[in-house]
Amino acid sequence: MEHHPNHAPATPEEIWNILRTVSKEQKELSRQMKETDKQITRTSKQMEETDRRLKKLDELFTGQWGKLMESLVEGDLVALLQKKGVEVQSTYSDLKGRRHGEQYQYDIVAANGEEVVVVEVKTTLRAGDVTQFLDKLGKFSDRMRVYRGNRIMGAVAYLRVEQSAEVYAERQGLYVIRATGSSASIINQSDFQPKVFE
Repeated sequence: MEHHPNHAPATPEEIWNILRTVSKEQKELSRQMKETDKQITRTSKQMEETDRRLKKLDELFTGQWGKLMESLVEGDLVALLQKKGVEVQSTYSDLKGRRHGEQYQYDIVAANGEEVVVVEVKTTLRAGDVTQFLDKLGKFSDRMRVYRGNRIMGAVAYLRVEQSAEVYAERQGLYVIRATGSSASIINQSDFQPKVFE
C-alpha cells in the first residue's frame, strides 16, 4: 500500500509571498528587457552613423580619384608627357577587356602611333600597387594588340604615397606623376630614362 505524504495547503500569506516574488521578478525582467532594447537602439544608431561616415569617406576618395582622372585626361597628362618628349596624339581612359580568361583594366592610355604611355591612377600609391601595375604592363601588348610594335612605357599617378612607392616606381622605370591641388607634375629625376615594356 502506497503512502502519500500529506501536504498542507499553502496559506494565503505564502501565496501572497509567492505572487509578490513573481511580480518582482517580472518587473526586473521587464526592466532588463527595456535596457536591452535601449542598448540595441544605441548600437543601431552607432552603426548607422558609422555607415554614414564610411559612405562619406568613400565619396571623398572616389571624388578625389575622379578629379585626378579628369585632370589627367583633360590635358595635364598630354602637356606633361610632351615636356618629356612624348608627343601624345590621343588619350583613352578606363580601357577594360578580357583576354585568355582574365579581365583587365587600364586607367589611362596615351598614344601617338609609335609610343604608348599606360597610366595607373591611385588615390594612395603603395609599393604593392606598383608591383601589380608592372605585371599589368608586362601583359599590355598581348591584351591590347593594336599597340603591338609600339614603345610601351608606364606611369603611376597619385594624390598620396606610402612606403616610398614613388621611389620604387621610378627605379622600375615608370614615370611618377604627383597630383597637387588642381594640377599634376612628373617628379622623376632629371636624368630619368623610362623603361620600355615589350
